[in-house]
Amino acid sequence: MLLLAPWAGSSADRFDRRRLLLVTQLGSTVVSATLAGLAWAGLARVWVVIACAVLLGIGSAYAAPASQALIGDLVSREHLGSAVALNSMTYNLARATGPALAAVCVRTLGIPASFAINAGSYLLLVLALAVVHPAPRKLAARGEARLRESLRLVRDQPRLLAFLLIVAAVGFASDPVNTESPAFAHAFGRPDTDAGYLIGAFGAGAVLAAFLVAGRVAGSRGRMLATLSLLGGGMVAYSLVPWLSAGYVLLAVAGFGYLASNTAATSRLQLDVADHQRGRIMALWSVAFLGLRPIASLADGAIAGAFGVRSAGVALAVPALAAAGVIYFLQRRNGSLTQRV
Repeated sequence: MLLLAPWAGSSADRFDRRRLLLVTQLGSTVVSATLAGLAWAGLARVWVVIACAVLLGIGSAYAAPASQALIGDLVSREHLGSAVALNSMTYNLARATGPALAAVCVRTLGIPASFAINAGSYLLLVLALAVVHPAPRKLAARGEARLRESLRLVRDQPRLLAFLLIVAAVGFASDPVNTESPAFAHAFGRPDTDAGYLIGAFGAGAVLAAFLVAGRVAGSRGRMLATLSLLGGGMVAYSLVPWLSAGYVLLAVAGFGYLASNTAATSRLQLDVADHQRGRIMALWSVAFLGLRPIASLADGAIAGAFGVRSAGVALAVPALAAAGVIYFLQRRNGSLTQRV
């Protein structure tokens, strides 16, 4: 994600997004099915898993900006806002609930079957792509689809950079839920197999947010301030509270803020650029939200190793709270929380 984003974003703007997605999803299906077969045969050595992960990462790097940008090719301009918000909601919902479902699948069906189900999931998108017919669009020229032009676009529109920073802050704040849940389970005196329940509580909050924000475009600064505060404050409180029952509730609160904040920022990123620029902007989005995840996880693990898992949860929530603080400062200076973000 991090290394290939410039080329992936350019490809999403220069070429047919539907065909690009078909190639990446079919390739990912083959890789995942191969990994499932090797796992069933007992041949999935560490290097095999790493190689397959690299190949799937390459496919995801090209698929992420193309799939996000394709939404604008499927609906009319007057429906674009709702479509972008719905697409962002479903994507972030999958990110929040997927690990919990994966934990249940691995526990009940085993790892090889889980890999096989993953392979089938790529085919679902292939079937969807087979029946949709995107509207014709202007393709970006080779010169204007370079990384330099993408960075110039962000420089000329500081709002885009602000939304990218919010997306990155949300990614950092939510990282302990996936990376450190087994360690948090131990901190609450539970076995690491309870990590799936912790992730599920976070996902439950995201589901609730999904129903409430479905189809809605980003609102006021006040709404963004509130959702970022719920995410950051919820993660800090969850990291500090000694009772598991309260931890579940606080995780749900954080999950609500996670999905609402990320959906709002992602929606505005897509709506504030032209159709032929959307792929490059969503490539930068994939860097902010997905490409920086390894860095967040390394920081998470380093802090947890040095100071404990609860300290890591607090530390990684700081960017989200800082973003909320900046919005509050802007509100105090301008005197309005109802101004659109």
